[in-house]
Amino acid sequence: MPAMTAVDADDRARAGAGTPAEVVGPLVRGVGVLRRLTEAGGALSASALERATGLARSTVDRITATLARMGYVRLDGRDVVLTPGVLELGNAYLAALRLPALLGAHADALADELDESVSLAVADGDGIRFIHQATRRRALSVSFRIGDLLPAERTAPGALFATEWTDGEWSRWRARRAQDPEGTAFRAVPPGPAAGDAEAAFAERVRRARRDGWALDDQLIEPGLVAVSVPVHDPGTGRPVCVASVVSHTSRHAAADLRTSLLPRLRTAVRAMEGALRTAPPPAPGPAPAGLAAWTTASKHELGRDFVESLARGLTVLTAFGEGRPALSPAEAARATGLSRATARRALLTLDHLGLITAHDDHAFTLTPRVLDLGFPPLARTSLPRLAEPHLRALAERLDEPAALAVLTPDRTEIQYTAGAGAGRVLTVRVTVGARLPAAATSLGRVLLADTDGPLPPGLAEVRALGHALADEELESGLRSVAVPVRDRTGRAVAALNVATHAARRTLDDCAGTLLPALRETAAHIERDLHTTSRFAHVPPT
Repeated sequence: MPAMTAVDADDRARAGAGTPAEVVGPLVRGVGVLRRLTEAGGALSASALERATGLARSTVDRITATLARMGYVRLDGRDVVLTPGVLELGNAYLAALRLPALLGAHADALADELDESVSLAVADGDGIRFIHQATRRRALSVSFRIGDLLPAERTAPGALFATEWTDGEWSRWRARRAQDPEGTAFRAVPPGPAAGDAEAAFAERVRRARRDGWALDDQLIEPGLVAVSVPVHDPGTGRPVCVASVVSHTSRHAAADLRTSLLPRLRTAVRAMEGALRTAPPPAPGPAPAGLAAWTTASKHELGRDFVESLARGLTVLTAFGEGRPALSPAEAARATGLSRATARRALLTLDHLGLITAHDDHAFTLTPRVLDLGFPPLARTSLPRLAEPHLRALAERLDEPAALAVLTPDRTEIQYTAGAGAGRVLTVRVTVGARLPAAATSLGRVLLADTDGPLPPGLAEVRALGHALADEELESGLRSVAVPVRDRTGRAVAALNVATHAARRTLDDCAGTLLPALRETAAHIERDLHTTSRFAHVPPT
């Protein structure tokens, strides 16, 4: 059996307290599958999932088929692979929380100013969980991701959050430490020392954090890693809503020097963050994800027993939360999803049992940081080429022609290939990632050069108007290609997608009538994944 995680340990404690009679078993099992995939880095074979979850193979197959229908996984041969669609669950939590949207730009600006990594973290039980990361792209850089869970005692944010722990919370921390003194359940960090004075050392760091209003991590996670942290307080309650940290390593900053070298600027940034919280207007609720109940019913009718409707309905309840909808009653969740009130209530009770939401005295429920356990860490640190690769392979297989993704170089004179998929032909275009070609002579380059609001020469103006570019034997005799843009959440073309062919295989009409529709469809799939992933995480174009 796999080693128990921090989430598993807490789930076992909940189970020991009794399982509510209305808990939906398929939803519990489906969440377990998503957690095992997350812990494995995003992919496992079906047989490995069977071993990791203890479920029957037929149950694993039905759950993964349902998750694939929902767009949360894809079935790639024998492997089950998390897809960017699963980030909708974590995005619902982050949107409802609002902190990344309100404070993320301040963290990014601080990272740029200091040329150091900056993170925002919230409390999650006796651990801390990251909700925003602004990292530096260096050979030696911090590898934490949004959604990673770390033990409180080995972090500077943990000491700050622990200043507000109750006696019960300290007792739960001690119980966890007694069961797992090295913290092996926290998979985002290497095991720590099981020293006998660990409790006293942490208590002393908490005492200093309470006195100073800031905390230091002097290589608590691993040798060389240092950080300084300051809490961000809610203007209304005065309690910390998150902790901002600047993270570095000892070759750049000695831990003893962080107080003078980084802390003053961090405090200034935190004051700006608190000002942003103070002046933020109330959120306007966005459109609820309507029609979900009808979709799950239609999927059940189409797929039959291979679609676990109660699992799909339970996960759709999570997506009913969001900006302007941080708390939902069973009736409100039912209205947002189209489910019956009884179905929504059972889903909420199950999600509460799993620790993904929490109930309040007013009968409303709110999401917890644990929702980020469902796929966020392995997918939050990705790039546009990695998002595009499975779609490029599918396109190349569908058309039996090579497909490629490219970006403009900074001087806008060349395109650079960033991803590609080949075709099984003797005469074909070989796409070499990193290779460069003149932008003006390629369909990829023309699509990207045409992405501007300013005046353009007639050829590029036509490309802009049509939304695609066709290159006919201009770069090389016999080579034809057609390209379309890939746009980010703002509508800006950040890359271009093309299919190349030989003039003897495809006429110009065939390129426009067959290749172009398939290209547009594939670009839409890539854009959907890009928009979902980039909502709260930075996705570099290369």
